Amino acid sequence: MKFEITILGSGSSLPTVERNSTAQFIECNNRYILIDCGEGTQIQLRRFKVKFQKLDIILISHLHGDHYFGLPGLISSMHLLGRDKPLKIVGPKELENLIRPLIEIGGHHLNFDLIFISLDYPANQIVFDDKKVEITCFPLKHRIPTHGYLISEKNTGFKLNKPAFDLHKLRLTDIPKIKNGEDILAPNGAHIPNHELILVPRQVKKYAFCSDTKFTETILPFIQSVDLLYHEATFINEHLSRAKQTFHTTAAQAGQIANAANVKCLLIGHFSPRYKTMDTHKIEAKRFFNNVMLAEDGLMMKI
Repeated sequence: MKFEITILGSGSSLPTVERNSTAQFIECNNRYILIDCGEGTQIQLRRFKVKFQKLDIILISHLHGDHYFGLPGLISSMHLLGRDKPLKIVGPKELENLIRPLIEIGGHHLNFDLIFISLDYPANQIVFDDKKVEITCFPLKHRIPTHGYLISEKNTGFKLNKPAFDLHKLRLTDIPKIKNGEDILAPNGAHIPNHELILVPRQVKKYAFCSDTKFTETILPFIQSVDLLYHEATFINEHLSRAKQTFHTTAAQAGQIANAANVKCLLIGHFSPRYKTMDTHKIEAKRFFNNVMLAEDGLMMKI
């Protein structure tokens, strides 16, 4: 089971040589997900050797340009490279009316279907669900309607302990009984406790993405105890008034949220280009939460 996050863009509104605008690639149990798609994301996908034709779903947090301006170009490249499988795109309800005309005005007909899933703010709903992965959205508090996303593994449920099953020479007809929690009488008359015949499911892992938002504890129920929390930290405390004015968060506030949510690890990003180094961001976040990492373009994290 593979659960990895690749940071494609860790900067805020203005892309720089060091930091592209927001975008992240997530591989979770053979499901391929892109969160946000700032300008130049397809170049970052190539730069960090991500095969973007594998993408199953794109999640857009909100309609500020640094979070979706790269989407038309990415879709166009997918078409030119021969994509034929459908692509799901989740985002604000206005997104489809922005993207389709840009694709169609040039007279091109895509070789694949775009399936838009529209969100009405403040939606809190499941946007993707299959036997391996569940993705939900939840409301953030920014200048325009904005959503965060929670990506969760699915518990695969019952797993037979096949070595123990074979050792006791049990029958196929015993499997439904084992699945129902029953103890089994082996052919030799031995009593086999149910717990010896099943494997305990491993703990499912969760990743929460909190895009642009002011400091708000309303998100805590949605991100409680996740394995990894990405939270924007555009500013440091010196610019707290600017953070409030623009509905953004400081690194210290991101640390407070991580501590209150009891997460395992905090990853901060969406850094303002005014800062030449992010050392102060990390120091300020760690005053409230110890396990802090700085997002960098190309950073890959395993959950």
